[in-house]
Amino acid sequence: MQLPAEFIQKYQRLLGDQAPAFLAAFDGPVEKGFRINPNKTVTATMRAKMTAPVPYSPIGYYGKVNGNALEHLAGAVYSQEPSAMTVGEFAKPEPGERVLDLCAAPGGKTTHLLSYLHQTGLLVTNEINRQRVTALGDNVERYGARNTVITNDTPAALAKELPGFFDRILVDAPCSGEGMFRKDHDAVQYWTPDYPAACAERQREILTEAVKMLRPGGHLIYSTCTFAPEEDEQMMAWLLKTYPEFELEPLAKTAGMVDAKPEWADGNPELAKAARLFPHLMRGEGHFIAKLVYHGTTVGKDKKWFANS
Repeated sequence: MQLPAEFIQKYQRLLGDQAPAFLAAFDGPVEKGFRINPNKTVTATMRAKMTAPVPYSPIGYYGKVNGNALEHLAGAVYSQEPSAMTVGEFAKPEPGERVLDLCAAPGGKTTHLLSYLHQTGLLVTNEINRQRVTALGDNVERYGARNTVITNDTPAALAKELPGFFDRILVDAPCSGEGMFRKDHDAVQYWTPDYPAACAERQREILTEAVKMLRPGGHLIYSTCTFAPEEDEQMMAWLLKTYPEFELEPLAKTAGMVDAKPEWADGNPELAKAARLFPHLMRGEGHFIAKLVYHGTTVGKDKKWFANS
């Protein structure tokens, strides 16, 4: 793969001795995977494909599922890149919780969250891009969700109506997509040295609104599919400084996951509690995941219409 020269130089500087293996991984194969829907019956045909479990997901498997397969059309399985499954596993909601997937299309993380709610609680799944909402709705419908509301709104509009409402919020943030380069070659063409900083500005805006919707004691899960420190460690450093009521929770790292890099931000050792996924260290594409608990009070003003719900 022809990578931008500035990208190569950046990660040679950041990764040092690991850079050759990291850069060589972009010429490796793209991993395929799928999840089973625990709320539906898995056929014998599909069960025969469940031969290579993803080590960090009890409902995930390596392998390819045809989009026209009966099991896929019926929502019994969902095709998902394996490393992306870490987000749903670390975000894993408890049955009965009120959950928000703020940047949800096409629905991979949403359907993963639904797997653990078991038709209880409430999942609000939001996508600001109207053109992408259709795909999100199709995937939620196939999955058989009865506890889900699909919205097409800005984070600011939702925060105005739902302050302090959610037990758990997932921000799978729009990002520079560096972790998807070998899966999506268009992302390589779109990348520029300034693109991560532009994405980071948007991510700060999204997180500012997400904070307002989290109840005291609630959890915020932040993830990207990029390697860029500007969007990962530096974003979490900004969040912790801006909202000291947040605390990072340590993530159990398995199957090649590694600690996030405090030295790529402000040096705060707490940042190492977050997780990085590199394609030269594990089977899958690049991701960053952080999980935080909120010890503050509701930022927004309570709405009477849900105060007693």
